[in-house]
Amino acid sequence: MRRAFKWIGRGLLALLALVIVVAIGGYFWLRTSLPQLDGAVTVAGLSAPVEVARDDRGVPTIRAASLNDAYFAIGFAHAQDRLFQMELMRRVGAGRLAEAIGEAGVATDKLMRTLGLYRMAEEEAASASPPLKAGLDAYAAGVNAFLKQRRGALPLEFQLLRITPEPWRPADSLVWGRIMALQLSANWREERLNRALQKALPPDLFQLLLPEAKSLAGLPTPWFGHLNVASNNWVIGPQKSQSGAPILANDPHLSLGAPAIWYLVHVVTPDRQWIGGTSPGMPMIVIGANDRVAWGLTTTSGDTEDLFEEKPVDGNPGLYQTPEGAAPFETRNETIKVKGGADVVIAVRGTRHGPVVSDLDGDRKAGDPVFALSAAFLLPDDRTADALFEMNMARSADEFRTALADFHAPQQNVVFADRAGHISFVAAGRVPVRRKVFAAGLLPAPGWTGQYDWTGTLPFDQLPQARDPEAGWLATANNKIIPDDYPHFIAGRWPDDGRYRRIATMLQAKPSFGVEDAEKMQMDTLSAPLRDLVQSWLPQVKGVDPVIIGMLQRWDGHANLSIAEPSIATLWVSLTAERLLRKKLGGAYEDWWFWNDGVLRQMLSDPKWCAPDSCSALLSASLNEAIDRLRTHFKTDAASWKWGLLHRLHFRHPVFRNVPLLADWLDPELATDGDMYTVNRGVPVENPDTLEFPDAHGPTMRIVVDLADPMQAVVTLAGGQSGNPFSEHYADWLLDWRDGNYRPIVRPSVHTLTLTPGN
Repeated sequence: MRRAFKWIGRGLLALLALVIVVAIGGYFWLRTSLPQLDGAVTVAGLSAPVEVARDDRGVPTIRAASLNDAYFAIGFAHAQDRLFQMELMRRVGAGRLAEAIGEAGVATDKLMRTLGLYRMAEEEAASASPPLKAGLDAYAAGVNAFLKQRRGALPLEFQLLRITPEPWRPADSLVWGRIMALQLSANWREERLNRALQKALPPDLFQLLLPEAKSLAGLPTPWFGHLNVASNNWVIGPQKSQSGAPILANDPHLSLGAPAIWYLVHVVTPDRQWIGGTSPGMPMIVIGANDRVAWGLTTTSGDTEDLFEEKPVDGNPGLYQTPEGAAPFETRNETIKVKGGADVVIAVRGTRHGPVVSDLDGDRKAGDPVFALSAAFLLPDDRTADALFEMNMARSADEFRTALADFHAPQQNVVFADRAGHISFVAAGRVPVRRKVFAAGLLPAPGWTGQYDWTGTLPFDQLPQARDPEAGWLATANNKIIPDDYPHFIAGRWPDDGRYRRIATMLQAKPSFGVEDAEKMQMDTLSAPLRDLVQSWLPQVKGVDPVIIGMLQRWDGHANLSIAEPSIATLWVSLTAERLLRKKLGGAYEDWWFWNDGVLRQMLSDPKWCAPDSCSALLSASLNEAIDRLRTHFKTDAASWKWGLLHRLHFRHPVFRNVPLLADWLDPELATDGDMYTVNRGVPVENPDTLEFPDAHGPTMRIVVDLADPMQAVVTLAGGQSGNPFSEHYADWLLDWRDGNYRPIVRPSVHTLTLTPGN
C-alpha cells in the first residue's frame, strides 16, 4: 500500500511538473505574438523605406517619403499593436460577430445587417476621391503586409476564439465611421423608450418626465434616457494665450475599457507633419493637429434620427400605407453564420423612410407597431471619410472649414484653430429638414401621412458656427449650441449644460492661459449640480446624524476620490430617485434613470409625488438609508467613506472579461475622481445594492495643442498603446491618465523598426 501511495505521489508530482512546463511553454509561445520593434522588415507595397520609431510608451513616430507610405506604416503598426481590436470592429460592422463568438453575437449581427452599415462602407470605398482611395489602399496594404510577414502566435483573443484574421479591405476601415455614427446618434432608441413610457405612465407623470413631447419649440430639458455621449473641447485665441498662438483642448468621452480606443501617432513626411489620436482601422488623425491646424470634436446631440410608425395594409402584411397609397415593403434575406450553431436567416424589411428596426424586437407580436428608421448616417453619398482626409490636409482654418462641408455623420461640434491665429467652431454634419417636427422629435412620428417626412438637410452655411469671437474663446460640452432665435430645428432637448458653464467660468476667470492651465481645466472635479442639489435638500431633512449634515453643508462640491462627501451625496441621490420613481416606472426605471437631477427637483417641489410621505420625510429616510448602508459597508467613521473606494475604473476587455482568472488578472482597476457632472467626467454606473458606482464612461484621451508648436502636443491616454496583454504597453498610461500627468506625444525613441520595400 505504501508503495502504491508512493507511486501515486510521484505521478501527481510528474503531472504537476508537466502542467507547469506546459503553462510556461504556453506563456512564452503567446509572447511570440508581441511585435517586432527593432531591425528591418522587407515588405511589398512601399515606394521607399519607412522608419517606425517607438518611445518608452510605444508611441510611434513614422518617417516616410510620402503620405501613402506613411499610411502603409500606420496600417502595419496598428496591426502589430491592435490586431484583434481591428478584427472585432470590422466583424461588428459587417454583422459577422456570431461567426467568432457564437449565439451571443446574433443580436448585434441582426442589427448591423438590418442597417446595412457594411454595404454602405463598400459603396463609400467605391466612390471615394482618388487621394482617399489611395490612402485607404495603402493602409490596407500595410495591414496585410504585417499579416503576411508576421511570425509566432496570433494574439491571445484569436487563440481563445479560434479565428484567423482575413486580409484587410478599405471597406473594413470605412465601416468604423458608420459604427461611430450609430453609437453617437441615439435619438431613435430614446424615441422608443419615450413611446413605451407614454403608454405605461399617467399623463401627468409622463409630462413631468418629458415636458417637450407635446411642444414643437424644442426647449432645453433635463437629460433623458441613456444616451451616454459626452465630451469637452475648447479653443483659446491668441489674445488670451500666453504663447501668442491659439491653444486647443479636447477630451472625448466614451466607454472606458481595454484596449484603449485611441492609438497615438506622430507622422513626418518631407513637407508635412501630423500628431494625435488615430482609431485602429483608419489611417487618418481623428483628433489632433497637423503642422498648420489643430482640431477637436464633441458630439452635438442633434436630432439626426427619426422613427416613423408605418401602418400595414389590413389583410396584406406585405404592404404599408403611404400618402400616395399602398406600397410594398422592400425585403431581402440575410444569412448569419453562427459558430457552433445553425445559420440564422433574417428577413430585413424597409420602407420609404428606412430599415424596419422594430423587427429586431425578440418578443415582437403580430399587430405590434412597425417602426422604420430614418437616420443621417443612413443617407446615401456619405462623404465623411473624404472630409476627414481633407481635414488632415488643411493648411488653414478656412481650408479646414471647407473640408467640414463633407462631414456628414455623426454630427459633431468641431473646434479648430490655425497658426495664423484664427479660431472657429462648426456643428458639422447632416441635419434633416422636416416638413413638420413631431413632438419635438422625442416620439415616433406617424409615417403614413407624409406630414413629418424629411425634405433634405440643412445647407452647410446655415449650421451653427462661429469664427474669431470677441471673447477670445470657443467651447462646447454637448450643451445647447444655438440661440433661442435660431431659425432651424436641431434638437428637441439638450443635455445638461453644467460642464459647459464650468468651462466658461474657468475661461473667463483669467486674462491669459497656457498649456498647463488647459490641463488643469480638463482635470477639474467640481460637481456643482450634485453639490447644489443635495445642499438644497439639507434644510428639509430631520432626524439625521448632524456629523453627516455638517459634512455635506461644508462640502465644496469637488468629486475627489480621496474624500467621503461624494459617496454620501451620490448614494443619497440614487436612493431618493429609487423611492420617487422605481415603482412608478417599473421595468423602465433602469432604462430611464441616468442622474436626471432636474426631474428630481421638480418632483420634490410637489408633495403629490412624495405621497404617502411628505417630501421632507422621504429625503430624510433616503439619507438615513444611505448612511446606514455606508456604515455597514465600511464599518468605519464617515471620514473614511472615500469616493475612490466606490468609484473605480475596471479596465475590462470584451473577450478576457468572460474568461475565469483572465478577467481578474487583466483588470488593472483603479480609483478615479469625477462623476456625471464634472469636466473630468467619470459617470458612475449605479449598483447601490453592493455600494459600487463603477466609473464606466469618461475621457478616453485628453489632448492639448499649442499652435505655437503643434508637434509639442501633450496627452493622457486611458489605457495604453498595445492591445496585447503580454505587452508592457497594455495599460501603462492608466495612472498618469487618472492623475493628470500629461506627456508630449513626441518623445525620444527607444525602438526603431525600418520597413524596407521589396517583392
